[in-house]
Amino acid sequence: MPRPLKVGGDVDSWCTKCRMMLTHRIVAMVGPKPARVECETCHSQHNWRERAPGDAPARSSNGPSGSAGPRAPRVSHVTKLEQERRDRESSWERAVTGKMISDFIKYNVKTSFKVGDLVKHPKFGDGVVTTIIDAHKVEILFKDEPRKLAQAL
Repeated sequence: MPRPLKVGGDVDSWCTKCRMMLTHRIVAMVGPKPARVECETCHSQHNWRERAPGDAPARSSNGPSGSAGPRAPRVSHVTKLEQERRDRESSWERAVTGKMISDFIKYNVKTSFKVGDLVKHPKFGDGVVTTIIDAHKVEILFKDEPRKLAQAL
């Protein structure tokens, strides 16, 4: 008879870093199932995954045809990080769309910026100043991510 699962115990899980089914230590449980695990090999922590990606779940035979009944509709799942990325990109697009090239200030560490200024950076591209951190630092939102840059030096 298998031992009951508990925090601190071991369980097999798909390791997202090693990309293999390996022994993991249970870090957190939700009900009778592990929720978070730590890989015994690489020591990364991640959600418990009962099987490798693409492997079919074990079928249970709850009826004459072997099906458990109608499936719940599939819900689109967007992670919090993905939603934040989409929101940032949307905000950036609203700020720079339709602007003339002459509306952008060429980035230079000697220039002093204000919130809303449009900036043309040689490496990061077009951006918009979102925050004045202090007299010598600003946060500029570029298409891929916000970056803290120097100003008025």
